[in-house]
Amino acid sequence: MQEEKEFIQKLLNPKTQNQAFQQLLQDYQKPLYNHIRNIVLSHDDTDDVLQNTFIKVFQHLKNFKGESKLFSWMYRIATNEALTFLNQKAKTNGISSETLQNKTIDNLKADVFFDGNEIQIKLQKAIAFLPEKQQLVFKMKYFQELKYEEISEILGTSVGALKASYHHAVKKIEAFVTTN
Repeated sequence: MQEEKEFIQKLLNPKTQNQAFQQLLQDYQKPLYNHIRNIVLSHDDTDDVLQNTFIKVFQHLKNFKGESKLFSWMYRIATNEALTFLNQKAKTNGISSETLQNKTIDNLKADVFFDGNEIQIKLQKAIAFLPEKQQLVFKMKYFQELKYEEISEILGTSVGALKASYHHAVKKIEAFVTTN
């Protein structure tokens, strides 16, 4: 924890800020990309949301109180940015978030950055039918292999509630996959 506090001080100090921010990018760009990609699905959209995430992190770092880990705080920002992006994109296109998500899944096959097969597309379609919170919990646990404690810090939800959400999500996905 002390190391993290020192690192944050480097991020806030104008003399060490550039080097520290480069380190932050190096350490977190890939995991945050994967997290955002699991939510928005499209590579191009992910790049946009990732860029916005790092801008927000940079702008709001001075307000970071250290009540959670830097990792958790950044994931919370990335999650909020991704969800806001999806809602705005749906609104701009005059469609629901669910319709947007299904269109995006249908476009995955044409995405050169998606290396999945039909089973993974079917899994994405099953996930799209879940409520937003269950989607987030499932994706963070299943795809990113985050611990419940980490997800709890990111989403501000108790571990017990997260376990229940994940369990319900798995049951719904299993039902979807076996009936479709």
